[in-house]
Amino acid sequence: MDAAGLREAILRKARESCAVKEAFFREHAGRVAACAAAMADAFARGGRLYAFGNGGSACDAQHVAVEFMHPVVTKRPPLPALALPVDTALLTAVGNDQDFSLVFAAQLRLLARGGDIALGLSTSGRSANVNRALRVARELGLLTVGFAGRDGGRMPEACHHCFTVPSFSTHRIQEAHATLLHVVWDLVHVIRGQEDVL
Repeated sequence: MDAAGLREAILRKARESCAVKEAFFREHAGRVAACAAAMADAFARGGRLYAFGNGGSACDAQHVAVEFMHPVVTKRPPLPALALPVDTALLTAVGNDQDFSLVFAAQLRLLARGGDIALGLSTSGRSANVNRALRVARELGLLTVGFAGRDGGRMPEACHHCFTVPSFSTHRIQEAHATLLHVVWDLVHVIRGQEDVL
């Protein structure tokens, strides 16, 4: 591919990414606001956020956790959040000794309490360990939030708030998830009374 072709490919991918996000937020803005309000209320009551996913979604779980724990806007207070995929020793122990589909659920059973927040991320909506953890979280009385893609898989039935990006491109889904986590983080703080500066 020549330079002109590469340039057009770049612009096409950027247009696709923008179009997916625009369509998603146009449809779900009200639901995103409701989810952020529920999360803000949970934090106000002393809740903690547990985020989890696999692969790129594990990175997004770490991303959302650090956004809450170490806000990029210095005037906003930190809020308690933990990314479950970071504990390699525990994940591999549970995966080896029991079953990989149990790794996040096992952590929630030990760490979480009613009133906390569970945020599961899966670009397909079909990750067994993510969906099992979300079901366990509901049993434990947590607020459950899901970021999915494609047709949502089994995730919507496990969540109080589930957001499905209707694309079959993992990249476009992940790009929408990254924007969604930033929007939710921002709205939680705005709802809690911080200035809307972003």
